[in-house]
Amino acid sequence: MRILIAPDKFKGTLTGAEAAEAMAAGVRRVMPDADIMLQPIADGGEGTLEAVLAAGGVRHEARVRGPLTDTVTAPWALTGSTAVIETARASGLEFITPTPDTAGRAHCYGSGELVKAALDAGATEIVLGVGGSAMSDGGSGALRALGAKILDDDGAGLPLGGLALARAAALDLSGLDPRLQNVQLRIAVDVQNPLYGPDGAAQVFGAQKGADAGLRDALDAALARWAALLKATTGVDVQRPGAGAAGGFPSAFLACSNASLEPGFNLVADLTGLEHKLQRADLILTGEGSLDAQSEFGKAPLGLADRAKGLGLPVLAVAGRITLSEADLAAHGVVQARSLADVAPSIKAAMKDAGRYAADASEAVLRAFRSASLG
Repeated sequence: MRILIAPDKFKGTLTGAEAAEAMAAGVRRVMPDADIMLQPIADGGEGTLEAVLAAGGVRHEARVRGPLTDTVTAPWALTGSTAVIETARASGLEFITPTPDTAGRAHCYGSGELVKAALDAGATEIVLGVGGSAMSDGGSGALRALGAKILDDDGAGLPLGGLALARAAALDLSGLDPRLQNVQLRIAVDVQNPLYGPDGAAQVFGAQKGADAGLRDALDAALARWAALLKATTGVDVQRPGAGAAGGFPSAFLACSNASLEPGFNLVADLTGLEHKLQRADLILTGEGSLDAQSEFGKAPLGLADRAKGLGLPVLAVAGRITLSEADLAAHGVVQARSLADVAPSIKAAMKDAGRYAADASEAVLRAFRSASLG
Protein backbone atom coordinates (compact mmCIF):
# COMPACT_ATOMS: atom_id res chain seq x y z
CA MET A 1 0.00 0.00 0.00
CA ARG A 2 1.22 3.46 -0.87
CA ILE A 3 0.49 5.99 1.88
CA LEU A 4 0.81 9.75 1.51
CA ILE A 5 1.57 11.36 4.87
CA ALA A 6 0.87 15.06 4.49
CA PRO A 7 0.37 17.08 7.69
CA ASP A 8 0.44 20.78 8.36
CA LYS A 9 2.43 22.05 11.37
CA PHE A 10 1.34 21.27 14.91
CA LYS A 11 1.73 24.88 15.97
CA GLY A 12 4.05 25.36 18.90
CA THR A 13 5.22 21.74 18.96
CA LEU A 14 6.05 20.23 15.55
CA THR A 15 6.84 21.59 12.11
CA GLY A 16 5.07 19.95 9.21
CA ALA A 17 8.20 17.95 8.37
CA GLU A 18 8.65 16.84 11.99
CA ALA A 19 5.00 15.83 12.19
CA ALA A 20 5.31 13.82 8.96
CA GLU A 21 8.33 11.91 10.26
CA ALA A 22 6.62 11.16 13.57
CA MET A 23 3.45 10.00 11.86
CA ALA A 24 5.48 7.79 9.52
CA ALA A 25 7.08 6.11 12.53
CA GLY A 26 3.62 5.19 13.81
CA VAL A 27 2.54 3.88 10.42
CA ARG A 28 5.60 1.62 10.18
CA ARG A 29 4.67 -0.09 13.45
CA VAL A 30 1.50 -1.31 11.75
CA MET A 31 2.65 -1.64 8.14
CA PRO A 32 6.45 -1.94 8.02
CA ASP A 33 6.42 -2.65 4.29
CA ALA A 34 4.19 0.28 3.31
CA ASP A 35 5.44 2.59 0.55
CA ILE A 36 5.37 5.94 2.35
CA MET A 37 5.52 9.37 0.74
CA LEU A 38 6.09 12.38 3.00
CA GLN A 39 4.91 15.85 1.98
CA PRO A 40 4.27 18.61 4.52
CA ILE A 41 1.41 20.89 3.52
CA ALA A 42 0.42 24.45 4.39
CA ASP A 43 -2.36 26.94 3.82
CA GLY A 44 -0.15 29.72 2.49
CA GLY A 45 1.02 31.08 5.85
CA GLU A 46 3.70 29.73 8.14
CA GLY A 47 4.91 26.36 6.90
CA THR A 48 4.64 27.25 3.22
CA LEU A 49 8.39 27.55 2.77
CA GLU A 50 8.99 24.22 4.52
CA ALA A 51 6.46 22.48 2.27
CA VAL A 52 8.13 23.84 -0.86
CA LEU A 53 11.60 22.85 0.35
CA ALA A 54 10.35 19.34 1.11
CA ALA A 55 9.10 19.12 -2.48
CA GLY A 56 12.55 19.97 -3.89
CA GLY A 57 12.79 23.75 -3.67
CA VAL A 58 16.28 25.23 -3.21
CA ARG A 59 16.87 27.13 0.02
CA HIS A 60 18.35 30.64 -0.07
CA GLU A 61 18.99 33.14 2.72
CA ALA A 62 19.26 36.91 2.97
CA ARG A 63 20.19 39.32 5.74
CA VAL A 64 17.28 41.76 6.01
CA ARG A 65 15.65 44.15 8.43
CA GLY A 66 13.40 42.58 11.01
CA PRO A 67 10.06 44.17 11.93
CA LEU A 68 11.74 46.82 14.12
CA THR A 69 15.45 47.73 14.05
CA ASP A 70 17.42 44.49 14.21
CA THR A 71 18.57 42.54 11.17
CA VAL A 72 17.59 38.90 10.75
CA THR A 73 18.66 36.03 8.50
CA ALA A 74 15.57 35.11 6.50
CA PRO A 75 15.27 31.97 4.37
CA TRP A 76 13.37 31.81 1.10
CA ALA A 77 13.13 29.23 -1.67
CA LEU A 78 13.51 28.98 -5.41
CA THR A 79 11.80 26.27 -7.42
CA GLY A 80 12.56 26.71 -11.08
CA SER A 81 12.01 30.42 -11.74
CA THR A 82 9.43 30.73 -8.94
CA ALA A 83 10.54 32.26 -5.65
CA VAL A 84 8.67 31.44 -2.45
CA ILE A 85 8.75 33.89 0.45
CA GLU A 86 7.11 33.84 3.87
CA THR A 87 6.76 37.38 5.16
CA ALA A 88 6.91 36.03 8.73
CA ARG A 89 10.54 34.98 8.18
CA ALA A 90 11.50 38.66 7.91
CA SER A 91 8.60 40.54 9.50
CA GLY A 92 7.06 38.05 11.90
CA LEU A 93 5.72 38.27 15.43
CA GLU A 94 8.44 35.85 16.53
CA PHE A 95 10.96 38.71 16.41
CA ILE A 96 9.19 41.01 18.86
CA THR A 97 7.44 41.13 22.20
CA PRO A 98 4.07 42.64 21.21
CA THR A 99 3.28 45.97 22.89
CA PRO A 100 1.43 49.09 21.74
CA ASP A 101 4.80 50.63 20.91
CA THR A 102 5.91 47.76 18.68
CA ALA A 103 2.47 47.49 17.08
CA GLY A 104 2.68 51.08 15.88
CA ARG A 105 6.30 50.90 14.67
CA ALA A 106 6.51 47.39 13.18
CA HIS A 107 7.04 47.24 9.42
CA CYS A 108 7.66 44.81 6.55
CA TYR A 109 10.74 46.44 5.02
CA GLY A 110 12.62 43.15 5.32
CA SER A 111 9.93 41.33 3.34
CA GLY A 112 10.48 43.83 0.54
CA GLU A 113 14.20 43.06 0.74
CA LEU A 114 13.35 39.39 0.23
CA VAL A 115 11.32 40.29 -2.86
CA LYS A 116 14.37 42.21 -4.13
CA ALA A 117 16.59 39.19 -3.46
CA ALA A 118 14.22 37.04 -5.49
CA LEU A 119 14.28 39.53 -8.36
CA ASP A 120 18.08 39.59 -8.21
CA ALA A 121 18.05 35.78 -8.50
CA GLY A 122 16.05 36.01 -11.73
CA ALA A 123 12.64 34.94 -10.45
CA THR A 124 9.83 35.51 -12.93
CA GLU A 125 7.14 34.60 -10.41
CA ILE A 126 7.08 35.29 -6.67
CA VAL A 127 4.76 33.53 -4.26
CA LEU A 128 4.20 35.32 -0.96
CA GLY A 129 2.86 33.55 2.12
CA VAL A 130 1.66 36.18 4.56
CA GLY A 131 0.78 34.66 7.96
CA GLY A 132 2.23 35.50 11.37
CA SER A 133 3.10 39.14 10.70
CA ALA A 134 4.09 41.71 13.32
CA MET A 135 3.11 44.83 11.35
CA SER A 136 0.01 46.78 10.37
CA ASP A 137 1.69 48.97 7.74
CA GLY A 138 -0.30 48.12 4.63
CA GLY A 139 2.77 46.73 2.88
CA SER A 140 4.31 50.22 2.86
CA GLY A 141 7.60 49.03 4.35
CA ALA A 142 8.11 46.43 1.64
CA LEU A 143 7.30 48.98 -1.05
CA ARG A 144 9.93 51.32 0.39
CA ALA A 145 12.54 48.55 0.33
CA LEU A 146 11.85 48.34 -3.40
CA GLY A 147 12.42 52.04 -4.01
CA ALA A 148 9.17 53.86 -3.21
CA LYS A 149 9.14 57.00 -1.07
CA ILE A 150 6.35 58.02 1.30
CA LEU A 151 6.41 61.70 2.21
CA ASP A 152 4.67 63.98 4.70
CA ASP A 153 3.19 67.44 4.00
CA ASP A 154 6.66 69.00 4.10
CA GLY A 155 8.10 66.52 1.60
CA ALA A 156 10.10 64.67 4.25
CA GLY A 157 10.27 60.88 4.34
CA LEU A 158 8.12 59.20 6.97
CA PRO A 159 9.42 56.75 9.55
CA LEU A 160 8.65 53.10 8.95
CA GLY A 161 5.57 51.54 10.58
CA GLY A 162 1.83 51.65 10.31
CA LEU A 163 1.21 54.55 12.66
CA ALA A 164 3.37 56.91 10.60
CA LEU A 165 0.98 56.46 7.66
CA ALA A 166 -1.40 58.83 9.45
CA ARG A 167 0.89 61.61 8.13
CA ALA A 168 1.33 60.23 4.61
CA ALA A 169 0.75 62.98 2.05
CA ALA A 170 2.52 61.79 -1.10
CA LEU A 171 3.71 58.53 -2.63
CA ASP A 172 6.67 58.78 -5.00
CA LEU A 173 6.99 55.68 -7.19
CA SER A 174 9.60 57.08 -9.55
CA GLY A 175 12.32 54.97 -7.93
CA LEU A 176 10.27 51.79 -7.61
CA ASP A 177 12.13 48.74 -8.93
CA PRO A 178 10.93 48.43 -12.56
CA ARG A 179 11.30 44.65 -12.43
CA LEU A 180 8.12 44.53 -10.35
CA GLN A 181 6.14 45.19 -13.51
CA ASN A 182 7.58 42.11 -15.22
CA VAL A 183 7.10 39.56 -12.45
CA GLN A 184 3.89 37.89 -11.33
CA LEU A 185 3.27 38.18 -7.59
CA ARG A 186 0.90 35.56 -6.19
CA ILE A 187 -0.15 36.31 -2.63
CA ALA A 188 -1.56 33.43 -0.60
CA VAL A 189 -4.58 34.77 1.29
CA ASP A 190 -7.37 32.91 3.05
CA VAL A 191 -8.90 35.67 5.15
CA GLN A 192 -11.46 37.97 3.56
CA ASN A 193 -10.79 41.04 5.69
CA PRO A 194 -10.50 44.39 3.89
CA LEU A 195 -7.65 46.79 4.54
CA TYR A 196 -9.51 49.06 6.98
CA GLY A 197 -12.84 49.40 8.76
CA PRO A 198 -14.50 47.31 11.50
CA ASP A 199 -13.34 44.09 9.82
CA GLY A 200 -10.01 45.49 8.66
CA ALA A 201 -6.42 44.60 9.42
CA ALA A 202 -5.94 46.77 12.51
CA GLN A 203 -9.29 46.20 14.19
CA VAL A 204 -9.36 42.42 13.76
CA PHE A 205 -5.69 41.47 14.02
CA GLY A 206 -4.14 44.41 15.84
CA ALA A 207 -4.65 43.06 19.36
CA GLN A 208 -2.50 39.98 18.75
CA LYS A 209 0.26 42.32 17.58
CA GLY A 210 0.13 44.37 20.80
CA ALA A 211 -2.26 47.17 19.83
CA ASP A 212 -4.72 48.38 22.46
CA ALA A 213 -8.14 49.75 21.52
CA GLY A 214 -6.94 53.31 21.01
CA LEU A 215 -4.02 52.25 18.86
CA ARG A 216 -6.23 49.96 16.78
CA ASP A 217 -8.41 52.96 15.96
CA ALA A 218 -5.34 55.04 15.09
CA LEU A 219 -3.86 52.32 12.90
CA ASP A 220 -7.20 51.82 11.17
CA ALA A 221 -7.37 55.52 10.33
CA ALA A 222 -3.76 55.41 9.09
CA LEU A 223 -4.52 52.45 6.82
CA ALA A 224 -7.58 54.24 5.43
CA ARG A 225 -5.32 57.21 4.61
CA TRP A 226 -2.84 54.82 2.99
CA ALA A 227 -5.60 53.31 0.84
CA ALA A 228 -6.67 56.79 -0.30
CA LEU A 229 -3.06 57.67 -1.15
CA LEU A 230 -2.60 54.45 -3.13
CA LYS A 231 -5.78 55.13 -5.09
CA ALA A 232 -4.86 58.76 -5.76
CA THR A 233 -1.40 57.71 -6.98
CA THR A 234 -2.17 54.54 -8.96
CA GLY A 235 -5.92 54.61 -9.54
CA VAL A 236 -6.30 51.23 -7.81
CA ASP A 237 -8.86 50.79 -5.02
CA VAL A 238 -7.27 48.39 -2.55
CA GLN A 239 -10.18 48.29 -0.12
CA ARG A 240 -11.18 44.78 -1.11
CA PRO A 241 -11.60 41.34 0.54
CA GLY A 242 -8.23 39.84 1.46
CA ALA A 243 -6.28 43.09 1.34
CA GLY A 244 -6.27 43.20 5.15
CA ALA A 245 -4.23 40.01 5.49
CA ALA A 246 -0.87 40.32 7.30
CA GLY A 247 -1.40 43.89 8.44
CA GLY A 248 -2.62 44.91 4.98
CA PHE A 249 0.56 43.70 3.28
CA PRO A 250 -1.18 42.82 -0.03
CA SER A 251 -2.56 46.33 -0.55
CA ALA A 252 0.73 47.93 -1.58
CA PHE A 253 1.38 45.28 -4.21
CA LEU A 254 -2.19 45.20 -5.49
CA ALA A 255 -1.77 48.88 -6.29
CA CYS A 256 1.82 48.91 -7.53
CA SER A 257 2.53 45.57 -9.24
CA ASN A 258 1.05 42.62 -11.09
CA ALA A 259 -0.20 40.99 -7.90
CA SER A 260 -3.09 38.61 -7.38
CA LEU A 261 -4.69 37.13 -4.26
CA GLU A 262 -5.13 33.36 -4.30
CA PRO A 263 -6.42 30.72 -1.86
CA GLY A 264 -3.40 29.59 0.13
CA PHE A 265 -3.83 25.84 0.17
CA ASN A 266 -4.47 25.61 -3.57
CA LEU A 267 -1.40 27.71 -4.26
CA VAL A 268 0.87 25.59 -2.06
CA ALA A 269 -0.63 22.39 -3.47
CA ASP A 270 0.29 23.51 -6.98
CA LEU A 271 3.83 24.44 -5.92
CA THR A 272 4.47 21.08 -4.28
CA GLY A 273 2.94 18.83 -6.94
CA LEU A 274 0.41 17.54 -4.45
CA GLU A 275 -2.07 16.42 -7.08
CA HIS A 276 0.49 14.07 -8.64
CA LYS A 277 1.27 12.59 -5.23
CA LEU A 278 -2.44 12.04 -4.57
CA GLN A 279 -2.76 10.24 -7.89
CA ARG A 280 -0.08 7.77 -6.75
CA ALA A 281 -1.51 7.13 -3.28
CA ASP A 282 -3.87 4.47 -1.89
CA LEU A 283 -4.37 6.06 1.52
CA ILE A 284 -3.91 9.57 2.95
CA LEU A 285 -2.80 10.47 6.48
CA THR A 286 -3.01 14.16 7.32
CA GLY A 287 -3.22 16.34 10.41
CA GLU A 288 -2.44 19.58 12.23
CA GLY A 289 -2.36 21.01 15.71
CA SER A 290 -6.12 21.46 16.00
CA LEU A 291 -8.92 20.12 13.84
CA ASP A 292 -11.67 22.56 14.73
CA ALA A 293 -14.25 24.83 13.14
CA GLN A 294 -11.52 27.02 11.62
CA SER A 295 -10.16 23.98 9.80
CA GLU A 296 -13.19 24.06 7.52
CA PHE A 297 -12.31 27.51 6.18
CA GLY A 298 -9.39 27.00 3.83
CA LYS A 299 -7.03 25.16 6.18
CA ALA A 300 -4.70 22.67 4.57
CA PRO A 301 -5.64 19.26 6.09
CA LEU A 302 -9.31 19.42 5.16
CA GLY A 303 -8.45 21.00 1.82
CA LEU A 304 -6.29 17.95 1.17
CA ALA A 305 -9.05 15.65 2.43
CA ASP A 306 -11.52 17.22 0.01
CA ARG A 307 -9.17 16.59 -2.91
CA ALA A 308 -8.59 13.01 -1.79
CA LYS A 309 -12.31 12.42 -1.39
CA GLY A 310 -12.82 13.55 -4.97
CA LEU A 311 -10.39 10.85 -6.05
CA GLY A 312 -12.09 8.18 -3.92
CA LEU A 313 -9.15 7.92 -1.50
CA PRO A 314 -9.73 7.23 2.20
CA VAL A 315 -8.32 9.84 4.57
CA LEU A 316 -7.10 9.37 8.14
CA ALA A 317 -6.38 12.34 10.41
CA VAL A 318 -4.24 12.96 13.46
CA ALA A 319 -4.32 16.23 15.43
CA GLY A 320 -3.26 17.65 18.75
CA ARG A 321 -6.92 18.07 19.53
CA ILE A 322 -10.10 17.41 17.57
CA THR A 323 -13.33 19.32 18.20
CA LEU A 324 -15.03 18.51 14.90
CA SER A 325 -17.61 15.73 15.04
CA GLU A 326 -17.29 12.45 13.16
CA ALA A 327 -20.00 13.70 10.81
CA ASP A 328 -18.09 16.94 10.18
CA LEU A 329 -14.95 14.98 9.36
CA ALA A 330 -16.80 12.44 7.25
CA ALA A 331 -18.17 15.25 5.09
CA HIS A 332 -14.57 15.86 4.01
CA GLY A 333 -13.81 12.17 3.48
CA VAL A 334 -12.02 11.59 6.81
CA VAL A 335 -12.93 8.04 7.82
CA GLN A 336 -10.90 7.78 11.06
CA ALA A 337 -9.30 10.38 13.31
CA ARG A 338 -7.32 10.36 16.54
CA SER A 339 -5.96 13.19 18.69
CA LEU A 340 -2.76 13.20 20.66
CA ALA A 341 -5.00 13.69 23.69
CA ASP A 342 -6.51 10.25 22.96
CA VAL A 343 -3.17 8.51 23.46
CA ALA A 344 -1.27 10.78 25.86
CA PRO A 345 -1.84 10.76 29.63
CA SER A 346 -2.51 14.51 29.59
CA ILE A 347 -2.61 17.55 27.34
CA LYS A 348 0.59 18.74 28.99
CA ALA A 349 2.33 15.46 28.15
CA ALA A 350 1.08 15.63 24.56
CA MET A 351 2.50 19.13 24.17
CA LYS A 352 5.81 18.26 25.80
CA ASP A 353 6.46 15.16 23.69
CA ALA A 354 4.35 15.78 20.60
CA GLY A 355 6.50 13.66 18.29
CA ARG A 356 6.08 10.55 20.44
CA TYR A 357 2.33 10.94 20.73
CA ALA A 358 1.88 11.86 17.07
CA ALA A 359 3.47 8.49 16.28
CA ASP A 360 1.19 6.75 18.81
CA ALA A 361 -1.92 8.46 17.44
CA SER A 362 -0.93 7.55 13.88
CA GLU A 363 -0.50 3.93 14.89
CA ALA A 364 -3.90 3.98 16.61
CA VAL A 365 -5.76 5.57 13.71
CA LEU A 366 -4.24 3.16 11.19
CA ARG A 367 -5.12 0.13 13.35
CA ALA A 368 -8.68 1.43 13.66
CA PHE A 369 -8.89 1.90 9.90
CA ARG A 370 -7.60 -1.61 9.19
CA SER A 371 -9.97 -3.12 11.76
CA ALA A 372 -12.94 -1.32 10.25
CA SER A 373 -11.90 -2.34 6.76
CA LEU A 374 -11.58 -5.99 7.74
CA GLY A 375 -14.84 -5.87 9.66
